[in-house]
Amino acid sequence: MILPIVAYGSPVLRKVCDDISPDYPGLEKFIADMWETMYNSNGVGLAAPQVNVPIRLFVMDSEQIFLNQEEDEKDEYPDAPGYKGIFINAHITKLNGEEWAYNEGCLSIPKIREDVYRNEEIEIEFVDENFQPHTKTFNGITARIILHEYDHIEGKLFIDHIKPLKRKLLKRKLDDISKGKINVDYRMVFPK
Repeated sequence: MILPIVAYGSPVLRKVCDDISPDYPGLEKFIADMWETMYNSNGVGLAAPQVNVPIRLFVMDSEQIFLNQEEDEKDEYPDAPGYKGIFINAHITKLNGEEWAYNEGCLSIPKIREDVYRNEEIEIEFVDENFQPHTKTFNGITARIILHEYDHIEGKLFIDHIKPLKRKLLKRKLDDISKGKINVDYRMVFPK
């Protein structure tokens, strides 16, 4: 089932999410719905709070980015061919490398894109859908997507990483999003 994406201004997007246990009700269906919602919205990542569920879960698929790249462009990214996975109860343990800029967007903040600086490599601990523990290192665009989604489960948004003046200039657009004055190709719910 395709779930509606929660729009900027919704309180759930500012909540630090809770860890879950293997007996979390309806988890398998919820994960399937998350994948369907992400792909339907043309996203490469989706966090549970973006569908109004304040738990530490996100899905991401950086393989989608590399599918459409020319062979010579793939050399620019150290993480090709990408990674597809489910991250439950994720906690970043290390940030490594230089910070680099990339133009980010967010399904909860449609039609706004800004350059965001993030570390080039991360180490993260998480459990998968079978609650098997993992500690993995990611870099490049895959690390960036994970950091973006990780921010969501920490109650942060990509616009929190841009300069205050730039954020001030976006205020009207952000207010319009929270009021539902935006047209997108996917279902959204707006703050009351």
